[in-house]
Amino acid sequence: MKGTYLGELEELILLTVGVLYENAYGVAIKDEIEKQVGRKLNISAVHAVLKRLEDKALINSSMGGATSERGGRRKRLFTLTTLGKKALEQANEVRSQLYNQIPKVALQFNTY
Repeated sequence: MKGTYLGELEELILLTVGVLYENAYGVAIKDEIEKQVGRKLNISAVHAVLKRLEDKALINSSMGGATSERGGRRKRLFTLTTLGKKALEQANEVRSQLYNQIPKVALQFNTY
């Protein structure tokens, strides 16, 4: 998957789309990241990253049904694509390979 670079926020949002599965929409993604990671995000930043991920063909979007709680407005729902799943697998593999190469002694710290 040469050329599919994921920035840190892109990876975080892509992971969250997978976590939320059929309920992944802008506000839910923002809220889940705040809950799971403790990172506050602006909704416009979430939407900008979702657009970028869709442009990279890592996610797809579709319009959900209208709900009364949203004043009759529909939600744009996001799902992982096959390419998105591969991008997450590759990112996880690279991180794991690098972490596993750290000598044990490098991770031992004296606590005084």
